[in-house]
Amino acid sequence: MKLRSLTTYICDAYRTNWVFVKLETDDGIEGWGEATLEYREHTVEAALLALEHGLAGRELGNIQGWWQDAYRDAYWRGGPVLTSALSAIEMALWDIKGKALGVPVYELLGGKLRSSVECYANGWFAGARRPEEFAEKARAAVAWGYRALKWDPFGSAFRTLSPSALRTAMAAVEAVAEAVEGEAGLIVEAHGRFELPAAVQVAGALEQFGVLWLEEPLIPGNLANYAALKGRTSTPISLGERLYTRWDFREVFDRGCADVVQPDVSHAGGVWEARTIASLAELWQVSFAPHNPSGPVANAATLQLAACTPNFTYLETMATDVPWRAEISSESSVVTGGLAQIPEEPGLGVRIDPDAIARYPYVRHDLRHYTGALTEIRPDAEVTLHVKESR
Repeated sequence: MKLRSLTTYICDAYRTNWVFVKLETDDGIEGWGEATLEYREHTVEAALLALEHGLAGRELGNIQGWWQDAYRDAYWRGGPVLTSALSAIEMALWDIKGKALGVPVYELLGGKLRSSVECYANGWFAGARRPEEFAEKARAAVAWGYRALKWDPFGSAFRTLSPSALRTAMAAVEAVAEAVEGEAGLIVEAHGRFELPAAVQVAGALEQFGVLWLEEPLIPGNLANYAALKGRTSTPISLGERLYTRWDFREVFDRGCADVVQPDVSHAGGVWEARTIASLAELWQVSFAPHNPSGPVANAATLQLAACTPNFTYLETMATDVPWRAEISSESSVVTGGLAQIPEEPGLGVRIDPDAIARYPYVRHDLRHYTGALTEIRPDAEVTLHVKESR
């Protein structure tokens, strides 16, 4: 199989823009990948187009050969732009290979260990500000079937956290914990916002709640601080959504920085690279719970990893999303009772409609993690429950 065409697509998704790539082979097979690089969508699109030349004339079934050449020949290796572009094309090549052979991608990675995977909900809290509002929305998410919930209760805090801000955040955690007691685990997200002293305070305050993990509490760029934090708290610590390839993760394992690692299949290098990182995590007895808040193709690829990865624990799922997600994609996985079914269709198990994407063109969205706006939703926005059924 040789490349006939490479086409990129950018689709508004309210909080970001989804970035897709379609590869078409000379015998008519289409493969889809995703490189949704938040707030740098046109930059990664340019990187995708730059990689097209290296695919020309190659046998597309030789995925590893292409990946190694593309990674090496970039000279400047790693980083979000290159590895997101690599990830998307590699993902599309697996989609093509699975379709050509008539099997799901997980069959090409050793076969499945499970037919479904437990999900945790992100996005369930949209519009909540006060503890009682978080509690009400948490009860609704549990009613949808979720057994784990994630959110960021820290508002506009950055670097440090005042005593009053810490009390406010913990009041929200306490309200949610009481609302879902015995029915759902809690994951507290920090979006890489704190210096070490504040992170130690937060992790210590969370110990009483027995959270599943505290996610990305420290400002990126200092793994030594992660090791120090982990040694000073019993709260499990997670990181990894802003790390790329096995080479970035080596120090995480060597230093003992995390209890849970969270590479993103659309940023860390693709399906094979994420599976390699998971194998390293298994060696160090670290859980694998990939970052997965993006679009339908990345979700489908992550589900293929869930099928065949022993230490895969939770699938991140956007409990609410833009209503046109179902319009632009046909996702074969359904979330029922908090479990996502592994797609059984050949390839990644997702279909994308380019004509539908054209109805939702690029819209600029700015980062809101540290403005306190993450728990808001614009008054005119619609959201939809994302592929789920009630218990």
